[in-house]
Amino acid sequence: MNIGKLVKKEVASLRAYSAKEIACRVKLDANESPYGFETALDAALAVKTNRYPDPEAKALKKVLARDCRVMPENILLGNGSDELICYLIETFGGPVLYPVPTFSMYGIIAQALGEQKVEVPLDAAFDLDGPAMLSAVRRARPKLTFLSSPNNPTGNCFSSERILPLIEATKGLVVVDEAYQPFASERGFLPLLKDYPNLIILRTLSKTGLAALRLGYMIASPDIVEQVNKVRLPFNVNALTQAVAVKALQERKKLKESVNKLVAERDRLYGEMERMARVTPFLSEANFILFRVHDPEAVYDGLLRKGVLVRNMNDAAAGCLRVTVGTPEDNSAFLSALGKVLESTKRRVQ
Repeated sequence: MNIGKLVKKEVASLRAYSAKEIACRVKLDANESPYGFETALDAALAVKTNRYPDPEAKALKKVLARDCRVMPENILLGNGSDELICYLIETFGGPVLYPVPTFSMYGIIAQALGEQKVEVPLDAAFDLDGPAMLSAVRRARPKLTFLSSPNNPTGNCFSSERILPLIEATKGLVVVDEAYQPFASERGFLPLLKDYPNLIILRTLSKTGLAALRLGYMIASPDIVEQVNKVRLPFNVNALTQAVAVKALQERKKLKESVNKLVAERDRLYGEMERMARVTPFLSEANFILFRVHDPEAVYDGLLRKGVLVRNMNDAAAGCLRVTVGTPEDNSAFLSALGKVLESTKRRVQ
């Protein structure tokens, strides 16, 4: 039996999202926080494992609504932001517009669901190409426009003066994915939600120490939430995640301290990399730094041999690798290894 003949043509041509687990002494490839919330795990002990979770996750929504200064009916929870992206495209369809390079799941999910993808390259500064994006809005009439800000993998926030005209010009919905907003100097777009009924905000707990929970949440008008909720799978956020997330979110001081430490380390990393010959780091508002080197494949392999794992982004951004900000010790190990690898590759070239 040829299974391939049964697969939808859109899925047959897809390449699966790569999330390989590579054992390594210093793991700086997945934009995870090095600081967890193990103290919140005792909340899981009260969970009755024989019962289904609260389908509405009322206690968790209440905490998130208070933190975001919205009403619980403005929030929809997902098993990671990926699930919410899928729900949005299932609910509203395409075309689906987004800049590139960006988070790959926008395109993967749109294609898997058989919706048209519209990709617009970023400008030379990794910002939105305003005229090109507006032209794509007029031409393709997207139902959904996804904007990751701060953007993965480039690390920068898109200019608000380029985002707002898009929100105003489109007759569809604009989704600002703020997965990395806790690390940004800007406030994000949440305060504008009441002014733009077609604006949707995505956030996640994965980048701030709770990646294991797989919890994302969408903030939008109750009308949008009501429609997307129609395709939400029942009991999609499990009881263990709900209980631990509520407890962890109450540790606001610890969360703020860990974010501040990572921002300080990010700035140190950037400064040290900027002083290195043959390395071009890009300013970041996230918990990672994109950097360009002469031979990314050789540098990636060299770092791996020295026990340091980063992400090879050469396919998305030519000549680039991406390093997650870790503990001070991990970051120092990365800098030391990078210096040695660059010296080694330099000698080979000479």
